[in-house]
Amino acid sequence: MNLRGCCNLTATPDFCGHPKLEKLILERCLKLKEIHKSVGDLSMLRLLNLKDCWSLENLPNDISGLRKLETLILSECLELKQLPEDLRPMRSLTELLVDQTAIVKLPDSVFHLEKLERLSLRKCLSLKQLPLSTGKLVSLRELHLDGSALEELPDSIGSLENLEILSLTSCKSVTAIPDSIGNLTSLLELFLNGSAIKELPDSVGFLSNLKLLYLSGCQSLCELPASIGGLMSMIELHLDFTPIRELPIQIGKLNMLGKLLMINCTALACLPVSIGYMSNLTTLVLENGIIMELPESICLLQKLEVLRVAKCRQLSRLPESIGKLKNLRWLQMEETGVAVLPEEFGRLSSLMVLKMGKKNPHPELSESTECTELTALNPKDGSHKLLVLPTSFSNLSLLRELYASSCKISWIPDDFEKLASLEILNLGHNNLCSLPSSLSGLSVLKKLYLSHCTELKSLPLLPSSLVLLDVTNCTSLESIFGLSNLEKLEELHFTNCKKVVDVPGLECLKSLRNLYMSGCSKCHPVIKRRFSKVALKHMQSLSFPGSEIPDWLVKETLRFSSRKNHKVKAVIIAVVISLDQQLQDDNRNKFPAIVDIQANLLTDDAHAPKQRHTMKLLGVPMTDEDQVYFFRYQNHQLILGLHDGDKIQVTVRNTPWFRGLELKKYGIHLVFEDDDDYDGDEESLTEIQQSVSEKLARFFSSL
Repeated sequence: MNLRGCCNLTATPDFCGHPKLEKLILERCLKLKEIHKSVGDLSMLRLLNLKDCWSLENLPNDISGLRKLETLILSECLELKQLPEDLRPMRSLTELLVDQTAIVKLPDSVFHLEKLERLSLRKCLSLKQLPLSTGKLVSLRELHLDGSALEELPDSIGSLENLEILSLTSCKSVTAIPDSIGNLTSLLELFLNGSAIKELPDSVGFLSNLKLLYLSGCQSLCELPASIGGLMSMIELHLDFTPIRELPIQIGKLNMLGKLLMINCTALACLPVSIGYMSNLTTLVLENGIIMELPESICLLQKLEVLRVAKCRQLSRLPESIGKLKNLRWLQMEETGVAVLPEEFGRLSSLMVLKMGKKNPHPELSESTECTELTALNPKDGSHKLLVLPTSFSNLSLLRELYASSCKISWIPDDFEKLASLEILNLGHNNLCSLPSSLSGLSVLKKLYLSHCTELKSLPLLPSSLVLLDVTNCTSLESIFGLSNLEKLEELHFTNCKKVVDVPGLECLKSLRNLYMSGCSKCHPVIKRRFSKVALKHMQSLSFPGSEIPDWLVKETLRFSSRKNHKVKAVIIAVVISLDQQLQDDNRNKFPAIVDIQANLLTDDAHAPKQRHTMKLLGVPMTDEDQVYFFRYQNHQLILGLHDGDKIQVTVRNTPWFRGLELKKYGIHLVFEDDDDYDGDEESLTEIQQSVSEKLARFFSSL
């Protein structure tokens, strides 16, 4: 019998007439308060699901007939304060879920549930202790106590010889683990993360089959016992956000360990030399720590694939022999104090992702990069050091992603094209004056970020594989070789390239979907004539200097009226904004877009918008002049839920992130089926006959 979601059901019927009932599902019967006592006589019942019965306060106390019940689900019965006192009849029960209930204790008779395999008491905020008899649940495999008010585990817990999973995640009152835990020889997973434990007992070393140990967020845990070296089967150890001061030397005995995570371990200053003996380690994470150096023995980790030391600002060097990490695929070292990369760095033959940007000391800059010569912030005295890459760097033939911004790079070596697998290259916020012509040899490069390279004066021939090119705020950029070969380019960012006079080849970019030219007052008069009907039909976002929008856009809140047999295919929204440069704010340096203009879908009787969409005006203009942003939304939430009478409105966020932002005007146009389907010549057609894209093309040519 499935009565799931019967929200008005307040009491169940008498089940006496249904003695063969095997499954009774009452999940999400939110008003259910009473379970008829006859449910306790259903001798064939195997499943009773009362999940999310928020109003249920009691269960029938006589359950003597439930001898075949296997699964009892009471999770999120928020008002349920107790279970039946005599649980002996439910000897067949294998799964008991009592999560997020108001129960104060488990009945002492719980030990009669000899077949119980899974007991879950998550978020039982009134449950402070378990009965001593819990240790007699000889079949128990999983015990979940996450987020409960439990104050301690009974010593009898060590008798659960078949227990495989023990979870005490976020048990804020549990300060100690009993020594008897060492008897849980079948334990595979131990979750203590977010608990208040102060130490692990030495007996934890006897858990020879333990595979996962989670200690993240244990803010009172300062050390690990030496006996941890006995966890010979462990494959993951999580120590994030703990005040642990050192790792015991015995940790090197964990030959099966694959992942060691220590994010925000801000008291851990060094790693033991024995870490090099962890022969199966594949992932080592030390982010945002105070590690000063990595031991040379780390280079013995032949299976290491991921090394993350980002924001370890006191880390001043990498081991000289780092090139021996033949399987290293991901190296993340942003905002470190590393000034020199070892000569063997180029021998990292499997490296695919390298993130080594620096946090720029100047507020107007924010990204990071690096190349043959760069400067990095010295974490001790604030001075800048020359960061040198080895000559072997170009040997990283498998490198796919290179992030290296804000490192004051002034030139790129000619052999950069040897990085033949490079797909993403971020060189933003650097001192580049030019790029080598060999850059075009990066035949699979898809994304090239050069934003805020304020000394860059020219762009050479670029790889034809590019999908995204970002030269936002390259304020010295003057000449562009040409973009006609970039037939795959979908996104082009030119915001604030105020010296660029023309973008040759723009009309050849058949795949272009997003073009941002705010603040480009010199090149816009030339570029606007290159906007063809075909190009504008596929354009999703477009920005440029100006204050005019087409007259045929509705310049107020638009009310939707459906057309018979014509679906809405898209909505075009144009906005004109200005940004007062006298009213500065930090967000102009942090955000890549203005995020204060919103398009809202409204109904007449609603107090709040049915849909609220934040329009992402990419590229923050550096001028007071008006800027126009065009958007064409297809298969978007603004049109998918449209009904007759609904309205689309454009507004400024109630509390704007950007000071001095003014929405000067906006316009909206709904594109129905057949409105933009004509591909022929429209030269002789009147405006009312023209396709939407043709009207847009004529608007731009008339500016």
